[in-house]
Amino acid sequence: MPRFRIALVNLVLVLAAGRLLAAEPAPLTELPYSPSLDLTSLDRTVDPCVDFFKFSCGGWIQRNPIPADQSRWDVYSKMADENQQFLWGMLAEAAKPRPERSPAERLTGDFFASCMDEATIEKQAAKPLADDEAAIDRLTSTADLPTLLARFHRRGAGYPFGFGSNQDYKDAERTIAWAFAGGLGLPDRDYYFKDDPKSKEIRERYVRHVGTMLGLSGEAPPRAAEDAATVMRIETALAKARLTRVERRDPHATDHPMTLAELEKLTPSFSWSAYLAALGVPEVAKITALNVTEPKFFAAFQELLQSESIANWRTYLRWHLLRERAAELSKSYVEADFDFYGRYLRGAQVMQPRWKRCVRAVDRELGEALGQVFVAKVFSPATKAAAADMVERIEKRMGERLAALDWMSPATKQAAAAKLAAMRNKIGYPEKWRDYSSVTIDRADFAGNVARTSEFENRRQLQKIGKPLDRGEWGMTPPTVNAYYNPQMNDINFPAGVLEPPLFDPRLDDAPSYGDTGATIGHELTHGFDDEGRQFDAHGNLRDWWAPEDEKRFKERAQCVVDQYAQYVVVDDIKINSKLTEGEDIADLGGTILAYEAWQGAEKGKSLSPIDGFTPDQRFFIGFAQWACGAERPENARLNAATNPHSPLSYRINGVVVNMPEFAAAFACKPGQPMVKDPAKICRIW
Repeated sequence: MPRFRIALVNLVLVLAAGRLLAAEPAPLTELPYSPSLDLTSLDRTVDPCVDFFKFSCGGWIQRNPIPADQSRWDVYSKMADENQQFLWGMLAEAAKPRPERSPAERLTGDFFASCMDEATIEKQAAKPLADDEAAIDRLTSTADLPTLLARFHRRGAGYPFGFGSNQDYKDAERTIAWAFAGGLGLPDRDYYFKDDPKSKEIRERYVRHVGTMLGLSGEAPPRAAEDAATVMRIETALAKARLTRVERRDPHATDHPMTLAELEKLTPSFSWSAYLAALGVPEVAKITALNVTEPKFFAAFQELLQSESIANWRTYLRWHLLRERAAELSKSYVEADFDFYGRYLRGAQVMQPRWKRCVRAVDRELGEALGQVFVAKVFSPATKAAAADMVERIEKRMGERLAALDWMSPATKQAAAAKLAAMRNKIGYPEKWRDYSSVTIDRADFAGNVARTSEFENRRQLQKIGKPLDRGEWGMTPPTVNAYYNPQMNDINFPAGVLEPPLFDPRLDDAPSYGDTGATIGHELTHGFDDEGRQFDAHGNLRDWWAPEDEKRFKERAQCVVDQYAQYVVVDDIKINSKLTEGEDIADLGGTILAYEAWQGAEKGKSLSPIDGFTPDQRFFIGFAQWACGAERPENARLNAATNPHSPLSYRINGVVVNMPEFAAAFACKPGQPMVKDPAKICRIW
């Protein structure tokens, strides 16, 4: 995240950084091409009917070992890495002070330049925190806490709770204020309570890390150790009151509308009126409702306000300030932060180079400005039209499958069809770009740039309260290699970054493209009808539109998926938490079935011949599998088992094909082989 300096000096620094990173990849001027079905990625020594993932991906995994700076390496992360290299080239060019730069180039280029200016960042050390630390030191009473927290929350901080805006669960056209649980330094609330040896070790290492960071900020070792224990005690109390990740998957569990007066009654030691006024929420007096996602958490916050001394609250806030802003500080803070969160928790061996961290920072803080330039360079109208055609074909097939379901009543089918018809497709980039013209970017003030862009975004979110909903807004930036479904918006979203080879490849035959991107489209569409998404109606309202018997039948079919994935081992003796991954597992299966049948419809009447020795059906399934080629370090697998709603890559392939007799037919698999299920035990919902 970059800022202002004398242009010549900054350019010299960028060039010097380039020489220092000579061993690193160079910036890319165009995205590399990889086909969505790569024969070199296969491992032909493996029988596809025994382990289809290894058959499809064994060669890729062997040729693509996990880089030292990564905790996981797969097709998606490799493609994202190549996108980063391309964005690096874009930003390095945009960072050159030229009069012909567009506003988006000037904004992102200057931000990037400030992030790459390591000499200035090192010189400043922890000075960017000085004003905030002084504000914490001035805290003498919990009565002053609302104003102090508002100071941090204006930049989007989430400790000890978070505050923002979102759609009303019961009225999706209305944007209201949301207060939600936060304030933990470990990845999940369960990390504070598991009593196995590894979990205990993680907690010990975490307390040590907190002490290290506090020591870097100037505390003597004995005091830092004592304060770290204080942080752990407060966080454990907050964690105890939080819902689990599985519980939070039920939207009803986080739907608790309250008036401001009711929230004040829940936390009488915290003045919400003072907090909101200091936060800058427009027209506080007109806030008639807000959603308090976890009332039990805020009740625990109230108890801590009474039981913990103000000195302890200052300690807690100092730690979270350091944790939140470590990436903006000098090398000692950045390295200490990586040592715990990157190396210890995720298993990465070395820190990512500066250019990668800076590209990510620009994308995070100014993503739509960066996206404007990215889209203009790589995303053609023809690609967008091809993706839109695939989406429409898969949606059409979903409509046909809904109509033919034998387990759903006509009334529920009609409501499901209405939801499908109302679903909005967003492809590539927003119709209207975000206006960042009010943001000041200084080439010599990286930390200040982060603060200003964060304040801009938080203010933008708060200003939505009470305003008409903008259904054109995106939750991902255009360069992102990912996709998502939003149940409250009832839309599926495919950024330009995910619609490039090898994931979306119009140059190849349709079979692998439908297997890869088609299954992704079907996956996101199916999320509208998974265990969580099905609870929202066509307009995005949390409303029960299911007949009781239909809901019962859905849950029975979903339980088949839950039971299957619960048997899979992630790492050591840890198995998949299949109630956490239920929605993603349902979407993987439903999306692949939709893609397969939509592809067959698109190819109807054509005379198809084998290519490269594989039949069209085999090419579909190999294309499907090869989006997931990859591996991860054991540390990362352990963390993902606790926090990631997606199953490990191999099970996202093998767990799907065992439920598709079409796969067994394509590869002439025999009953009893690992990739062939007993027909009576096949899971199928949509």
